[in-house]
Amino acid sequence: MGAEVAVLLSERGLGGNDVDLDTRLTRWRRERGGKAEAARGLAKRWAALLPSCVQEEPGESNPSACIALAFPDRVARRRDASGEHWISAGGRGYRLDPAHPLASQEWLAIADVQGSASGARILSAVAINLSTIETLFADRISSGARVMFDPATGGVKSESGRHLGAIRISGGQAPASAEQIEAALLAGVREHGLTALPWPDSAIRLRERAAFAGLDTLLELQLLARIDEWLPSILAAKRKLSDISGADLHNAMTQLLGWDGQQQVERLAPAHFTSPAGTTHAIDYAAEAGPTVEARVQAFFGLDTHPLVGANRVPLVLSLTSPAGRPIQTTRDLSGFWRGSWADVAREMRGRYPRHNWPDDPAAAIASLKTKAAQARSAR
Repeated sequence: MGAEVAVLLSERGLGGNDVDLDTRLTRWRRERGGKAEAARGLAKRWAALLPSCVQEEPGESNPSACIALAFPDRVARRRDASGEHWISAGGRGYRLDPAHPLASQEWLAIADVQGSASGARILSAVAINLSTIETLFADRISSGARVMFDPATGGVKSESGRHLGAIRISGGQAPASAEQIEAALLAGVREHGLTALPWPDSAIRLRERAAFAGLDTLLELQLLARIDEWLPSILAAKRKLSDISGADLHNAMTQLLGWDGQQQVERLAPAHFTSPAGTTHAIDYAAEAGPTVEARVQAFFGLDTHPLVGANRVPLVLSLTSPAGRPIQTTRDLSGFWRGSWADVAREMRGRYPRHNWPDDPAAAIASLKTKAAQARSAR
Protein backbone atom coordinates (compact mmCIF):
# COMPACT_ATOMS: atom_id res chain seq x y z
CA MET A 1 0.00 0.00 0.00
CA GLY A 2 2.76 2.44 0.86
CA ALA A 3 4.43 2.06 -2.52
CA GLU A 4 1.13 2.54 -4.34
CA VAL A 5 0.40 5.72 -2.41
CA ALA A 6 3.91 7.05 -3.11
CA VAL A 7 3.50 6.45 -6.85
CA LEU A 8 0.01 7.96 -6.81
CA LEU A 9 1.37 11.17 -5.28
CA SER A 10 4.35 11.36 -7.61
CA GLU A 11 2.45 10.83 -10.87
CA ARG A 12 0.19 13.78 -11.70
CA GLY A 13 -3.19 12.78 -13.12
CA LEU A 14 -2.80 9.10 -12.26
CA GLY A 15 -6.30 7.85 -11.41
CA GLY A 16 -7.75 11.27 -12.22
CA ASN A 17 -7.48 14.55 -10.36
CA ASP A 18 -9.97 14.07 -7.54
CA VAL A 19 -8.98 15.49 -4.16
CA ASP A 20 -9.89 12.15 -2.58
CA LEU A 21 -6.83 9.90 -2.91
CA ASP A 22 -8.92 6.84 -2.12
CA THR A 23 -11.03 7.57 -5.22
CA ARG A 24 -7.92 8.05 -7.34
CA LEU A 25 -6.38 4.83 -6.04
CA THR A 26 -9.51 2.84 -6.93
CA ARG A 27 -9.62 4.30 -10.44
CA TRP A 28 -5.93 3.68 -11.02
CA ARG A 29 -6.28 0.02 -10.06
CA ARG A 30 -8.95 -0.33 -12.75
CA GLU A 31 -7.09 1.51 -15.49
CA ARG A 32 -5.46 -0.58 -18.22
CA GLY A 33 -3.52 2.06 -20.16
CA GLY A 34 0.23 2.12 -20.61
CA LYS A 35 0.75 4.84 -17.99
CA ALA A 36 -1.28 2.95 -15.39
CA GLU A 37 0.55 -0.32 -16.08
CA ALA A 38 3.94 1.38 -15.87
CA ALA A 39 2.96 3.00 -12.57
CA ARG A 40 1.88 -0.35 -11.15
CA GLY A 41 5.21 -1.82 -12.15
CA LEU A 42 7.01 1.03 -10.41
CA ALA A 43 4.92 0.47 -7.28
CA LYS A 44 5.90 -3.22 -7.24
CA ARG A 45 9.58 -2.37 -7.51
CA TRP A 46 9.30 0.19 -4.70
CA ALA A 47 7.33 -2.26 -2.57
CA ALA A 48 10.22 -4.68 -2.77
CA LEU A 49 12.50 -2.05 -1.28
CA LEU A 50 10.20 -0.51 1.35
CA PRO A 51 8.49 -1.96 4.43
CA SER A 52 4.77 -2.41 4.05
CA CYS A 53 2.52 0.32 5.43
CA VAL A 54 0.35 -0.31 8.46
CA GLN A 55 -3.21 -1.03 7.32
CA GLU A 56 -6.11 0.89 8.83
CA GLU A 57 -7.85 -2.34 9.62
CA PRO A 58 -6.63 -5.88 8.93
CA GLY A 59 -7.35 -6.88 5.33
CA GLU A 60 -8.63 -3.43 4.29
CA SER A 61 -6.82 -1.44 1.57
CA ASN A 62 -6.98 2.20 2.58
CA PRO A 63 -4.24 4.82 2.10
CA SER A 64 -5.18 6.89 5.15
CA ALA A 65 -2.62 5.35 7.51
CA CYS A 66 0.13 5.75 4.92
CA ILE A 67 -0.65 9.42 4.36
CA ALA A 68 -0.95 10.09 8.10
CA LEU A 69 2.42 8.50 8.82
CA ALA A 70 4.06 10.33 5.93
CA PHE A 71 2.62 13.72 6.92
CA PRO A 72 1.75 13.54 10.64
CA ASP A 73 1.47 17.33 11.02
CA ARG A 74 -1.21 17.35 8.30
CA VAL A 75 -3.66 15.12 10.10
CA ALA A 76 -6.59 17.52 10.32
CA ARG A 77 -10.00 17.89 11.90
CA ARG A 78 -12.99 19.75 10.53
CA ARG A 79 -13.60 23.14 12.17
CA ASP A 80 -17.05 24.04 10.86
CA ALA A 81 -20.29 22.42 9.73
CA SER A 82 -19.62 23.07 6.04
CA GLY A 83 -16.27 21.29 6.05
CA GLU A 84 -14.54 24.24 4.44
CA HIS A 85 -12.13 24.98 7.29
CA TRP A 86 -9.77 22.47 8.91
CA ILE A 87 -7.19 22.62 11.68
CA SER A 88 -4.13 20.39 11.48
CA ALA A 89 -2.09 18.77 14.23
CA GLY A 90 0.76 21.07 13.22
CA GLY A 91 -1.39 24.13 13.92
CA ARG A 92 -1.94 25.28 10.33
CA GLY A 93 -5.38 25.96 8.94
CA TYR A 94 -6.48 24.41 5.63
CA ARG A 95 -9.44 24.91 3.31
CA LEU A 96 -11.47 22.41 1.32
CA ASP A 97 -14.23 22.94 -1.22
CA PRO A 98 -17.37 22.43 0.92
CA ALA A 99 -19.10 20.81 -2.07
CA HIS A 100 -16.60 17.94 -2.11
CA PRO A 101 -17.73 14.69 -0.43
CA LEU A 102 -14.67 14.78 1.87
CA ALA A 103 -16.11 17.93 3.47
CA SER A 104 -18.57 15.74 5.36
CA GLN A 105 -15.77 13.79 7.06
CA GLU A 106 -14.60 14.56 10.59
CA TRP A 107 -10.93 13.76 10.04
CA LEU A 108 -8.56 13.89 7.05
CA ALA A 109 -5.03 12.77 6.35
CA ILE A 110 -3.78 15.49 3.99
CA ALA A 111 -1.09 14.74 1.42
CA ASP A 112 -0.78 17.87 -0.68
CA VAL A 113 -1.77 21.54 -0.29
CA GLN A 114 -1.42 24.73 -2.29
CA GLY A 115 -0.40 27.96 -0.60
CA SER A 116 1.90 28.77 2.28
CA ALA A 117 -0.30 31.04 4.38
CA SER A 118 -2.98 30.04 6.84
CA GLY A 119 -5.93 28.64 4.94
CA ALA A 120 -3.94 26.85 2.18
CA ARG A 121 -6.13 24.85 -0.21
CA ILE A 122 -6.22 21.06 0.13
CA LEU A 123 -5.23 19.41 -3.16
CA SER A 124 -5.22 15.77 -2.08
CA ALA A 125 -6.35 14.01 1.07
CA VAL A 126 -8.13 10.93 2.34
CA ALA A 127 -10.60 10.35 5.15
CA ILE A 128 -9.24 8.76 8.31
CA ASN A 129 -11.08 7.64 11.42
CA LEU A 130 -10.24 8.50 15.01
CA SER A 131 -9.44 4.92 16.02
CA THR A 132 -6.71 4.79 13.36
CA ILE A 133 -5.31 8.13 14.57
CA GLU A 134 -5.27 6.90 18.17
CA THR A 135 -3.44 3.74 17.10
CA LEU A 136 -0.87 5.48 14.93
CA PHE A 137 -0.17 8.43 17.23
CA ALA A 138 -0.72 7.08 20.72
CA ASP A 139 2.63 8.53 21.79
CA ARG A 140 1.71 11.99 20.44
CA ILE A 141 -1.69 12.33 22.06
CA SER A 142 -1.46 14.31 25.29
CA SER A 143 -3.93 14.56 28.14
CA GLY A 144 -4.49 17.33 30.67
CA ALA A 145 -5.15 21.07 30.77
CA ARG A 146 -3.81 23.43 28.12
CA VAL A 147 -3.79 27.23 28.04
CA MET A 148 -3.39 28.72 24.56
CA PHE A 149 -3.35 32.19 23.07
CA ASP A 150 -6.46 33.08 21.06
CA PRO A 151 -5.53 35.53 18.27
CA ALA A 152 -9.20 36.26 17.58
CA THR A 153 -9.73 37.81 21.02
CA GLY A 154 -6.19 38.63 22.11
CA GLY A 155 -6.87 36.54 25.22
CA VAL A 156 -6.41 32.89 26.10
CA LYS A 157 -8.36 29.67 25.78
CA SER A 158 -8.12 27.13 28.56
CA GLU A 159 -9.05 23.54 27.75
CA SER A 160 -8.78 20.16 29.39
CA GLY A 161 -8.86 16.81 27.63
CA ARG A 162 -6.93 14.97 24.95
CA HIS A 163 -4.99 16.72 22.19
CA LEU A 164 -3.08 15.74 19.06
CA GLY A 165 -0.83 18.72 18.55
CA ALA A 166 -3.10 21.73 17.97
CA ILE A 167 -6.22 19.55 17.65
CA ARG A 168 -8.44 18.95 20.63
CA ILE A 169 -9.81 15.42 20.42
CA SER A 170 -12.06 15.62 23.46
CA GLY A 171 -12.54 17.60 26.65
CA GLY A 172 -13.99 20.84 27.98
CA GLN A 173 -13.11 24.14 29.64
CA ALA A 174 -10.61 24.36 32.48
CA PRO A 175 -9.49 27.15 34.81
CA ALA A 176 -6.10 28.78 34.18
CA SER A 177 -3.71 30.32 36.66
CA ALA A 178 -2.33 33.83 36.30
CA GLU A 179 1.08 32.35 35.47
CA GLN A 180 -0.39 30.17 32.71
CA ILE A 181 -2.27 33.13 31.22
CA GLU A 182 0.87 35.28 31.25
CA ALA A 183 2.88 32.53 29.56
CA ALA A 184 0.21 32.02 26.89
CA LEU A 185 -0.01 35.75 26.15
CA LEU A 186 3.77 35.95 25.86
CA ALA A 187 3.79 32.96 23.49
CA GLY A 188 1.05 34.63 21.45
CA VAL A 189 3.13 37.77 20.91
CA ARG A 190 6.15 35.65 19.96
CA GLU A 191 4.09 33.81 17.35
CA HIS A 192 1.94 36.62 15.95
CA GLY A 193 4.38 39.51 16.27
CA LEU A 194 4.33 42.91 17.92
CA THR A 195 1.23 44.02 16.00
CA ALA A 196 -0.78 41.91 18.47
CA LEU A 197 -0.01 44.51 21.16
CA PRO A 198 -2.15 47.65 21.66
CA TRP A 199 0.57 50.18 20.82
CA PRO A 200 -0.25 53.80 21.71
CA ASP A 201 0.64 56.52 19.23
CA SER A 202 3.33 57.82 21.58
CA ALA A 203 5.19 54.49 21.56
CA ILE A 204 4.80 54.09 17.80
CA ARG A 205 6.22 57.58 17.24
CA LEU A 206 9.09 56.87 19.64
CA ARG A 207 10.02 53.69 17.76
CA GLU A 208 9.96 55.59 14.46
CA ARG A 209 12.12 58.35 15.88
CA ALA A 210 14.63 55.87 17.34
CA ALA A 211 14.98 54.17 13.97
CA PHE A 212 15.56 57.52 12.25
CA ALA A 213 18.16 58.41 14.87
CA GLY A 214 20.12 55.30 13.90
CA LEU A 215 19.18 53.12 16.88
CA ASP A 216 17.97 49.57 16.26
CA THR A 217 16.93 49.05 19.90
CA LEU A 218 13.20 49.41 19.19
CA LEU A 219 13.07 47.64 15.84
CA GLU A 220 10.73 44.64 15.79
CA LEU A 221 13.47 42.03 15.47
CA GLN A 222 15.33 43.48 18.44
CA LEU A 223 12.20 43.78 20.56
CA LEU A 224 11.26 40.17 19.86
CA ALA A 225 14.80 39.02 20.63
CA ARG A 226 14.66 40.79 24.00
CA ILE A 227 10.99 40.17 24.69
CA ASP A 228 11.68 38.43 28.01
CA GLU A 229 13.31 41.63 29.29
CA TRP A 230 10.36 43.98 28.85
CA LEU A 231 7.05 42.24 28.19
CA PRO A 232 6.48 39.80 31.12
CA SER A 233 6.25 42.58 33.71
CA ILE A 234 3.66 44.35 31.54
CA LEU A 235 1.61 41.15 31.21
CA ALA A 236 1.40 40.55 34.96
CA ALA A 237 -2.24 40.24 36.12
CA LYS A 238 -3.55 40.78 32.56
CA ARG A 239 -6.07 38.39 31.01
CA LYS A 240 -5.77 39.64 27.44
CA LEU A 241 -3.44 41.86 25.46
CA SER A 242 -5.95 44.69 25.23
CA ASP A 243 -5.70 45.06 29.02
CA ILE A 244 -2.15 46.43 28.60
CA SER A 245 -2.00 50.18 29.06
CA GLY A 246 -0.41 52.40 26.46
CA ALA A 247 1.62 54.09 29.18
CA ASP A 248 3.20 50.77 30.16
CA LEU A 249 4.27 50.07 26.59
CA HIS A 250 5.67 53.58 26.14
CA ASN A 251 7.57 53.37 29.42
CA ALA A 252 9.00 49.99 28.43
CA MET A 253 10.35 51.50 25.21
CA THR A 254 12.00 54.42 27.00
CA GLN A 255 13.59 52.05 29.51
CA LEU A 256 15.01 49.91 26.71
CA LEU A 257 16.52 53.00 25.10
CA GLY A 258 18.18 54.05 28.34
CA TRP A 259 19.31 57.58 29.17
CA ASP A 260 21.93 57.79 26.43
CA GLY A 261 19.57 56.43 23.81
CA GLN A 262 16.82 58.85 24.79
CA GLN A 263 19.23 61.76 24.52
CA GLN A 264 20.33 60.61 21.07
CA VAL A 265 16.72 60.39 19.91
CA GLU A 266 15.91 63.86 21.25
CA ARG A 267 19.00 65.33 19.59
CA LEU A 268 18.70 63.68 16.17
CA ALA A 269 14.97 63.01 15.87
CA PRO A 270 13.02 65.55 17.94
CA ALA A 271 9.33 64.85 18.29
CA HIS A 272 8.29 68.39 17.35
CA PHE A 273 9.43 71.34 15.31
CA THR A 274 9.07 74.78 16.85
CA SER A 275 8.29 77.40 14.22
CA PRO A 276 9.44 81.05 14.21
CA ALA A 277 5.83 81.88 15.20
CA GLY A 278 6.34 79.92 18.45
CA THR A 279 3.97 77.10 17.44
CA THR A 280 4.96 73.44 17.80
CA HIS A 281 4.21 70.83 15.17
CA ALA A 282 4.67 67.05 15.30
CA ILE A 283 7.29 65.62 12.95
CA ASP A 284 6.03 62.56 11.07
CA TYR A 285 9.05 60.26 10.71
CA ALA A 286 6.98 57.55 9.01
CA ALA A 287 5.92 59.78 6.12
CA GLU A 288 6.73 58.34 2.71
CA ALA A 289 8.62 61.47 1.65
CA GLY A 290 10.74 61.51 4.81
CA PRO A 291 10.40 63.40 8.12
CA THR A 292 7.52 65.80 7.49
CA VAL A 293 6.01 68.82 9.24
CA GLU A 294 2.67 70.30 8.29
CA ALA A 295 1.90 73.89 9.29
CA ARG A 296 0.51 77.17 7.98
CA VAL A 297 2.99 79.02 5.82
CA GLN A 298 2.80 82.15 8.03
CA ALA A 299 4.48 80.13 10.83
CA PHE A 300 7.68 80.03 8.75
CA PHE A 301 7.98 83.75 7.97
CA GLY A 302 11.33 85.09 9.08
CA LEU A 303 13.08 81.77 8.41
CA ASP A 304 15.59 81.84 5.54
CA THR A 305 17.45 78.58 6.24
CA HIS A 306 15.74 75.22 5.84
CA PRO A 307 15.33 73.17 9.07
CA LEU A 308 17.35 69.93 9.23
CA VAL A 309 17.20 66.77 11.36
CA GLY A 310 19.24 63.61 11.86
CA ALA A 311 22.92 62.85 11.98
CA ASN A 312 23.16 63.44 8.24
CA ARG A 313 21.24 66.75 8.51
CA VAL A 314 18.28 65.69 6.37
CA PRO A 315 15.97 68.54 5.28
CA LEU A 316 12.54 68.38 6.86
CA VAL A 317 9.76 68.06 4.33
CA LEU A 318 7.63 71.16 4.94
CA SER A 319 4.00 70.77 4.00
CA LEU A 320 2.88 74.41 3.91
CA THR A 321 -0.82 75.18 4.12
CA SER A 322 -3.19 78.14 3.80
CA PRO A 323 -5.00 79.68 6.79
CA ALA A 324 -7.81 77.20 6.03
CA GLY A 325 -5.42 74.27 6.22
CA ARG A 326 -5.36 73.58 2.48
CA PRO A 327 -1.98 72.55 0.99
CA ILE A 328 -0.21 75.24 -1.03
CA GLN A 329 3.38 73.94 -1.26
CA THR A 330 5.61 71.04 -0.21
CA THR A 331 9.30 71.83 -0.11
CA ARG A 332 12.72 70.68 1.04
CA ASP A 333 14.18 74.09 0.14
CA LEU A 334 12.40 76.89 1.97
CA SER A 335 14.85 79.58 0.87
CA GLY A 336 14.41 78.55 -2.75
CA PHE A 337 10.64 78.64 -2.36
CA TRP A 338 10.76 82.18 -0.92
CA ARG A 339 12.90 83.36 -3.81
CA GLY A 340 11.08 81.38 -6.47
CA SER A 341 7.38 80.55 -6.72
CA TRP A 342 6.37 82.41 -3.54
CA ALA A 343 5.46 85.53 -5.51
CA ASP A 344 2.83 83.63 -7.50
CA VAL A 345 1.52 81.84 -4.42
CA ALA A 346 1.28 85.10 -2.45
CA ARG A 347 -0.58 86.81 -5.28
CA GLU A 348 -3.21 84.06 -5.29
CA MET A 349 -3.46 83.89 -1.49
CA ARG A 350 -4.03 87.66 -1.17
CA GLY A 351 -7.19 87.25 -3.20
CA ARG A 352 -8.41 84.27 -1.18
CA TYR A 353 -7.36 85.36 2.30
CA PRO A 354 -7.11 89.17 2.28
CA ARG A 355 -7.23 89.42 6.08
CA HIS A 356 -3.89 87.63 6.42
CA ASN A 357 -0.37 88.82 5.78
CA TRP A 358 1.27 87.82 2.47
CA PRO A 359 4.56 89.77 2.38
CA ASP A 360 6.75 90.15 -0.67
CA ASP A 361 9.81 89.11 1.34
CA PRO A 362 8.62 86.37 3.76
CA ALA A 363 12.19 85.61 4.91
CA ALA A 364 12.31 89.09 6.48
CA ALA A 365 8.70 89.16 7.74
CA ILE A 366 7.44 88.54 11.26
CA ALA A 367 6.04 85.04 11.72
CA SER A 368 2.51 85.09 13.06
CA LEU A 369 -0.72 83.15 12.59
CA LYS A 370 -2.80 86.22 13.45
CA THR A 371 -4.68 88.33 10.94
CA LYS A 372 -3.19 91.67 9.87
CA ALA A 373 -5.65 93.51 12.13
CA ALA A 374 -4.79 91.33 15.14
CA GLN A 375 -1.08 91.86 14.53
CA ALA A 376 -1.61 95.63 14.38
CA ARG A 377 -3.50 95.60 17.69
CA SER A 378 -0.71 93.53 19.30
CA ALA A 379 1.88 96.06 18.14
CA ARG A 380 0.20 99.00 19.88
